[in-house]
Amino acid sequence: MKNSTEVTEFILLGLTDAPELQVPLFVMFTLIYLITLTGNLGMIMLILLDSRLYTPMYFFLSNLSLVDFFYSTAVTLTVMSGLLREDKVISYNACAAQMFFFGAFATVENYLLASMAYDRYVAVCRPLHYTTTMTTCVCACLATGSYICGFLNASIHTADIFSLSFCGPNVVHHFFCDFPAVMVLTCFDRHVSELVLVSVVSFNIFFALLVILTSYTFIFISILKMRSSAGYQKALSTCASHFVAVSIFYGTIIFMYLQPSSSHSMDTDKMASVFYSMIIPMLNPIVYSLRNKEVKSAFVKVVLVAKASVGL
Repeated sequence: MKNSTEVTEFILLGLTDAPELQVPLFVMFTLIYLITLTGNLGMIMLILLDSRLYTPMYFFLSNLSLVDFFYSTAVTLTVMSGLLREDKVISYNACAAQMFFFGAFATVENYLLASMAYDRYVAVCRPLHYTTTMTTCVCACLATGSYICGFLNASIHTADIFSLSFCGPNVVHHFFCDFPAVMVLTCFDRHVSELVLVSVVSFNIFFALLVILTSYTFIFISILKMRSSAGYQKALSTCASHFVAVSIFYGTIIFMYLQPSSSHSMDTDKMASVFYSMIIPMLNPIVYSLRNKEVKSAFVKVVLVAKASVGL
């Protein structure tokens, strides 16, 4: 790929050129990243340490936390370093790697959310068959399939974009190497690449959304049929956190990618990118823990065990 282009590096414009905002933004993104790191890795540790959380729901949640950590890291560290350096150059290969890993893990999250929706559907609508339907093998296949789809998707787009020639400007109007921002720099016709990007992303999003919406349609029908207020509340609480996470994730992704390049405003795209690349990974563990009694109970148990160990 490198031999087909005269460009050997890219310049990231970053979020802002205002010098007075560099340090405050660095502090803010550092806090966001630390919360993301603590929340997601903490969620994984809780699930691993408490045997009560060895269920399909928490298996998918631990994978979601791992994916959030990785794709946030792929972007946030570049943003933080760019805020402290005047030289915001990123090499050709580093740009391709960042694009690949961000695209891969974002797509994995897309399919994990669909898998979690199916899991909630089985738990609410077919509770008597839950243990026989959501077996260890089924959960492992769904998770493995999510990772395969994610890395395959990222491979297609990264290879497609970096097979084009970049012989002109190398200034990326973004704070990281995102697909649309890099694609506009090619000096050849990019309509086929845009069509491939929009088509594949559309398929990934709408296939996952179809699974999610179908699952929640059946879930809501089942909830409305429940005569027990306790059962109604339990079913609603098991789905509320996932529904909130799904709404935030897909709302931002659809706004960002499923529009033609002529409609893109780089400043608007930057704000949307901050939200889905840094804010959503930070919010997910908070959303899933605040309304989840089992996670709170596991956290209290770990704290009590830690205190007892220190006391001994």
